[in-house]
Amino acid sequence: MEEPDPAYGAHLMAYAGIPTFMHRQASRRLYGVDEAIVGIAFDSGASSFRSGTRFGPRKIREASLAIWGYNRILGVAPLEVMRIVDYGDVAVQPTDIQTTIEAITAEVGALLDRGPKVIALGGDHSITLPLLRAHAARLGQLAVVHFDSHADTMEGRIDHGTPFRHAIEEGLIHRDAYIQIGIRGPLLDSRELAAAESLGARILPIEACFEMGMPSVIRTIQDLMGGRRVYVSLDIDAVDPAYAPGTGTPEIGGFTSYQMLQMVRGLAGLDLVGFDLVEVSPPYDAGEITSILAANLAFEFLSLLAVNRLSSERRPAR
Repeated sequence: MEEPDPAYGAHLMAYAGIPTFMHRQASRRLYGVDEAIVGIAFDSGASSFRSGTRFGPRKIREASLAIWGYNRILGVAPLEVMRIVDYGDVAVQPTDIQTTIEAITAEVGALLDRGPKVIALGGDHSITLPLLRAHAARLGQLAVVHFDSHADTMEGRIDHGTPFRHAIEEGLIHRDAYIQIGIRGPLLDSRELAAAESLGARILPIEACFEMGMPSVIRTIQDLMGGRRVYVSLDIDAVDPAYAPGTGTPEIGGFTSYQMLQMVRGLAGLDLVGFDLVEVSPPYDAGEITSILAANLAFEFLSLLAVNRLSSERRPAR
């Protein structure tokens, strides 16, 4: 793979260089690029509690500088297998969610048309709706793996509590291939999860996940997704606030950081087409541990894409 411009600091220690994701080159020249890291620094959709996720993309990038390039568990060095650039951030309008959603849909859609897959760093969970719109417009209905402590299928205008209801009603998601993992905490009313299930969501609440164990959760995901094109949306509040305190709407009793790593690694072999990681709120972080986890989860997803790339290259031609 082509080495990035030394100006970005790939040859330097983690505390030096320009904080692009893993010191990758910042570029919008996408010819020959396999994966693009895209920041979406928007949090005006965070209507239920605390804002601050607009600072997430920058902090995740900073935390990524300390990640070495070889994934020991998946046995791959994604920076050596694929050409990855840091695309920078989509221009958003903090006071206008509709304008922002249209901008994300258009810009990410144009990026996808040029070939790379997108790993989006949020931002609040409202950004997932335009990302799904951009992907589904080019790939058709998507199977979705959704890690979260909240169902995000509330009725109402678009914000961080409603994106999946809008996406399902718009036909962006396969109703028979949509799974929510880690749902927990008090509800607005007793019908909230039943409403999500009526839309087609398969819900694995946190207690079921712990009773099953992570290997069984992974098998459930794999079986439900099958051979469909899969989009992954990961709200960092799926992780317990003991491990990820820097988020807008924390819920106790969640996954450990290791369990989340297990589940993301367990997506290996799926036809992965896109990924977003949302709701990292640095103002509420402690020791930057949430940003560090988020950066490592993005690296795990890059590693999954690299594994898929190597598998397809080894597959004999028909």
